[in-house]
Amino acid sequence: MLQTGLTHIESQDAFNKIINENENVMICCGRMGPMCVPVYESMEELEDEYTHVKFADMEFDIPDAHVIRSLPECAGFMGLPFTVYYKNGTVVKATSSLQSMDQITEILDEQFAK
Repeated sequence: MLQTGLTHIESQDAFNKIINENENVMICCGRMGPMCVPVYESMEELEDEYTHVKFADMEFDIPDAHVIRSLPECAGFMGLPFTVYYKNGTVVKATSSLQSMDQITEILDEQFAK
């Protein structure tokens, strides 16, 4: 399990529940590496400000992470983490590798405007 303060997705069932029960979802699928940790930290900081968004993480190496790894939107990704944004259960944006706080908030504001 990832060592973050985020909601952890540990199975495909938990993944389905989160994207089906929340209108706006940001999932960061990665490891505890140097490109992933800053994204998790940004997400933890943003949880209080973006209360209309569900923030969660998923460990890249668990078998059920195929729900993220095999997305067409992630097909060309080379670096971790894979970060996927869902609106009403549909992928609206996906990014890979390190993202700054500004890059993340820009996507959140664009995709999940209040």
